[in-house]
Amino acid sequence: MANFESLRVYQLAEKLANEIWLVVMEWDWFAKDTIGKQIVRSADSIGANIAEGNGRHNLKDNQRFVKIARGSLNKTRHWLRLAYRRNLLTSEQIAGLKHLIDDLSPQLNAYLNSFTKRTNK
Repeated sequence: MANFESLRVYQLAEKLANEIWLVVMEWDWFAKDTIGKQIVRSADSIGANIAEGNGRHNLKDNQRFVKIARGSLNKTRHWLRLAYRRNLLTSEQIAGLKHLIDDLSPQLNAYLNSFTKRTNK
């Protein structure tokens, strides 16, 4: 099993989380304290769950953590939608983050599917 840091899916998750962090750091206190904390936590959770699953060295556990990471990605999408609707994000910021999410989502699914292929061998 590859070191999690070398996995493209992890690298994309880390990049998304860091981009969201930079955006949220520019918000006022109230926005940071409400939506900001939530979106940073959900985005950070994607990579953290990939890392934790990889460290388990057990396919079933790894699958479970990747599914949790996928849920965290959906939660991040939710918070991004709210932040945009509440005028905390510009169209340009959303476009940049959407690009990362559009790359990350199929990577997460492919990573999850790779476990199924390994268990069927």
